[in-house]
Amino acid sequence: MSEDRPERADQTGKPPAADTAGAGATGAPLLELANASKYYGSVIALKDVSTSVRAGEVTCVLGDNGAGKSTLIKLLSGVVRPDEGEVLLDGRPAGFANPRAALDAGVATVHQDLAMIPLMAVWRNFFLGSEPTKGWGPLRRFDVAAARRITREQLAAMGIDIRDPDQPVGTLSGGERQSVAIARAVYFGARVLILDEPTSALGVKQAGTVLRYIARARDQGLGVVFITHNPHHAYPVGDRFLLLKRGRSLGDFAKSEITLPEVTRLMAGGSELDDLAHELERA
Repeated sequence: MSEDRPERADQTGKPPAADTAGAGATGAPLLELANASKYYGSVIALKDVSTSVRAGEVTCVLGDNGAGKSTLIKLLSGVVRPDEGEVLLDGRPAGFANPRAALDAGVATVHQDLAMIPLMAVWRNFFLGSEPTKGWGPLRRFDVAAARRITREQLAAMGIDIRDPDQPVGTLSGGERQSVAIARAVYFGARVLILDEPTSALGVKQAGTVLRYIARARDQGLGVVFITHNPHHAYPVGDRFLLLKRGRSLGDFAKSEITLPEVTRLMAGGSELDDLAHELERA
């Protein structure tokens, strides 16, 4: 492990303890987007978008393709910075220089491709880039036994039943791979977990498995950002809903302020959908 890269685990494989005091304990937002805008030349990717993520809650970001969901992920995870507005962490400007800085601050992003190597074992992927070591100096080496043990323990703690941690991760179902990625982020001290369309390519049963693990991460006190275009996946686990359309916010609602039919109607275009339905009616 290089000396200029922050270690994510000590020699026993145990990550630094997450700081759970402060924002999450008082109910204040862990992570906020405040009137954020992002432009690419003349293209408006996001315009005046605000939302918040609290400990023990799921903030769902919904919108069709081109709504600005990917840009929002990039702002929250430190890939790009807003041209207007700001990203706040614990009420202070975050100023993430890059995704590593965001990760070190406890903001972990699970992308659709999951950043896993299919032919490597589950336990090897669990610690990819953050391997526990034993020994000192030139005798320092990867602690394989600890990696296997910790992987099995952490997956079990999340309620994930992997048949064999030595099996290649590519042999797992899509839902199982997503659950491993979630458990990995939780273990390495994430306070905010950003999930990029985790159910988009999954069947009904596998999507249900992922939603169950999202709820478990929420119940462990994490703030979760669930990016999706499917309101039927978002509404059961969501506590707050940000709806985007063409880079602009259609509203940021608590669950008590909006129903599933209303979420679906706003995403479908509201009056535009009514006009289409009228047009398609048989004479």
